[in-house]
Amino acid sequence: MLGTMVFRKSLFDDDQLRDTSKDGAKEVKPLEKLKSLEEKISVAIEKVKTLKEEKSLFERKIRELERLLDEKSQEVELLRAEKNAIRHQLESLLSELETLEVD
Repeated sequence: MLGTMVFRKSLFDDDQLRDTSKDGAKEVKPLEKLKSLEEKISVAIEKVKTLKEEKSLFERKIRELERLLDEKSQEVELLRAEKNAIRHQLESLLSELETLEVD
């Protein structure tokens, strides 16, 4: 037969949780629950610290990548301007050659 669980309202009540299974009454003491809660809070705090450090690292990485992207965008614009200048110069030279052929 399965045991029944009895829950009490306060963490510090002596009869907070009882498991009355076939092997007898088993009591969870408030200090044990408090210690368990403390451990869970410590783990959560460490996880938050780790996540904040990772966030900071990723933010720095994002800023660096944005800076590199800006540099590359400027390079692309410069290369486009050079390409257009060369195209206009070639068109001008071809136009001059055509005038020489016509003469």
